[in-house]
Amino acid sequence: MRSFTWPSWSFHTVRSVRAEGRDQTRLPGGYGRLGGPGSPPGENGRLGGPGSPPGENGRLGGPGSPPGGYGRLRGPGSPPGENGRGTQRRAERRADAGAAGNARLTAANAAVLLVLLAAEGVTILRVRPLLSPHVFIGVLLIPPVLVKVASTTWRFARYYAGAPAYRRKGPPPVLLRLLGPVVVILTLVLLFSGVGLLLVSQSWLPLLLKVHKASFVLWFAAMTIHILAHLGEVFRLAPRDWLRRSRREVTGAGTRQWLIAASLVAGVLLGFLLLSHVGHWLSAAPGAGH
Repeated sequence: MRSFTWPSWSFHTVRSVRAEGRDQTRLPGGYGRLGGPGSPPGENGRLGGPGSPPGENGRLGGPGSPPGGYGRLRGPGSPPGENGRGTQRRAERRADAGAAGNARLTAANAAVLLVLLAAEGVTILRVRPLLSPHVFIGVLLIPPVLVKVASTTWRFARYYAGAPAYRRKGPPPVLLRLLGPVVVILTLVLLFSGVGLLLVSQSWLPLLLKVHKASFVLWFAAMTIHILAHLGEVFRLAPRDWLRRSRREVTGAGTRQWLIAASLVAGVLLGFLLLSHVGHWLSAAPGAGH
């Protein structure tokens, strides 16, 4: 009896026998045979012996085995296996979740904007007596609008940058892609010209009021097409972060909800801050409310 040690594995006992004129070494516990000095190629069982040919090494690669022939244990030159593919699939799932989360944020924020725009539309019917609510809601719209501009711009940039998740999701129809920048520009001009009416000097009021009214007419036409084209998507995606059965399908639902809530809080604070300027505007331009 003698002790035999293989690198990284230890076999406590082995015994030598002589069969058919050559030495063989047997291992206890069914490990097969270790090729002796005269053993022919291919008789090395599970562990590759010195004379084993490439590819005949079973589960563990012998000295002559080619890259990739290591079986369960991959050698330095072996190609990526299941671990590499698993990592790639996880990365793709994270990217797809990011694209889906962006779509949910855009839709939920759009639903909030629809409610606020409907309320703002009511104040336009009698704008002079309802000027204070008109100003407050208009200023309240600014932070949610900026969130929506950011989310849609992110999707636009990621798509044209070639991000696979956004390429798989696909672009909007050509008409809506052309209309999108127009809607963004007109919305910003409309909102910030309204804020400017509260802050600029009296000499700028006539010009800025014309800009505000003209941008509203153009904005209303473009926004009508935009809303009708996306209304189905908004109704389909907007509730998903708020329903228990679907909110866990895409990570980050809580973050998206807090972002929308924070934009509304910021809008309320900004609205109260600028509401004090309404009286000054009416005294400076008493006929402008018409």
